[in-house]
Amino acid sequence: MKLKNPMLAVRDMERSVEFYKKVLGLHVVMDFGENKTLTGGLALQTAETYKEWMDGKEISFGGNDFELYFEEDDFDQFVDSLKEWDIEYVHPVTEHSWGQRVIRFYDPDRHIIEVGENLKAVCRRFLDRGMTPEQTAERMDVPIKFVNGCLRQRT
Repeated sequence: MKLKNPMLAVRDMERSVEFYKKVLGLHVVMDFGENKTLTGGLALQTAETYKEWMDGKEISFGGNDFELYFEEDDFDQFVDSLKEWDIEYVHPVTEHSWGQRVIRFYDPDRHIIEVGENLKAVCRRFLDRGMTPEQTAERMDVPIKFVNGCLRQRT
């Protein structure tokens, strides 16, 4: 398993981007509107959309406003392995609109841990189900170049 990005919920995206740019010298490398990834891997997410992902649960700064994000190649095996532990879940396995399955739970100190299905695995799952590369790119809301890269790795 690999640690991918820390993500912070923010009340005001523009103010937060400006802060990280001016104070820490970070820059936006990917802009999805409600989510921005900065150099170094720090991700910022609007509090409003983050709340939606939490099934409407309230967030409080100093509480459920931060998570550590991991990606897992064998997502099903990982989820199954969680049954061995006394885990407090934020929510069970959920499939996002772009097709990635994720699960969120707390560590012993109630920091949120999210484990998501590797995006290349999501891509391969759709391709293996018979979707065309174009359908897969549209379903995942990713560039066709990403899907073609997944195809090249399969052969």
